[in-house]
Amino acid sequence: MAKIDPELKGRDIRAAFKSFNRVHIPGSLTPDSAATLYETLVRENLWVCSTMSGGKYADIPVEQLEALTAEQHREFMAVAHSEATRGLHFMFDTVRISTDIENGKPVRPAYRALHDTLNSEAFLGFVREATGDDRPLYVDSRATRYQPGHYLNQHNDDHDKRERLYAYVLSLTPDWRADWGGLLAFIDDDGHVPEAYTPRFNALNLFTVPYEHAVTYVAPFAGGNRLSVTG
Repeated sequence: MAKIDPELKGRDIRAAFKSFNRVHIPGSLTPDSAATLYETLVRENLWVCSTMSGGKYADIPVEQLEALTAEQHREFMAVAHSEATRGLHFMFDTVRISTDIENGKPVRPAYRALHDTLNSEAFLGFVREATGDDRPLYVDSRATRYQPGHYLNQHNDDHDKRERLYAYVLSLTPDWRADWGGLLAFIDDDGHVPEAYTPRFNALNLFTVPYEHAVTYVAPFAGGNRLSVTG
């Protein structure tokens, strides 16, 4: 099982979470657990591109996009950007960990270990203590990879069929610069960004649902991929 850093205590962050409804927590997993999960994400070859097309969700195998000609890729991106201008839109690579587990599909050992850890009493107890809320009972998860050109525009994670209480991003991205984009940006009612979290390695970002936020566009000159597990 992936291991939570034993120094991680919900009571230590509760005041900050209560004040801002969001918190950034460095060093959330033990170093060995974070390293194993990171190496699994780097080696992953089953990514699908999660996006929208014509207002509907779409999963496109990454190899299918890589087979497009340069002209076909420009046309694909032009349509996506046109739709993104008008409302919710996104484009990033994903592996749907908890969905695969719920459907009885095989998952990589590191993903299964993380899923079990996130749904252990130790982690759920940490979340309850950090938020002061006894309701959290289950944590879903998916691996995400944002390559240059990827983005997730403004949304609040609310879901009409699921009682979502909190959202998280377990960031597993080393050596990232803020000017490469991919920031987890929180958005106020007036459209301003009061705070944004830069991708980091082995850091847990936790926030309430609903909460308007976005993942900013990853710049073409970004020096790598933004890796995380979210849910």
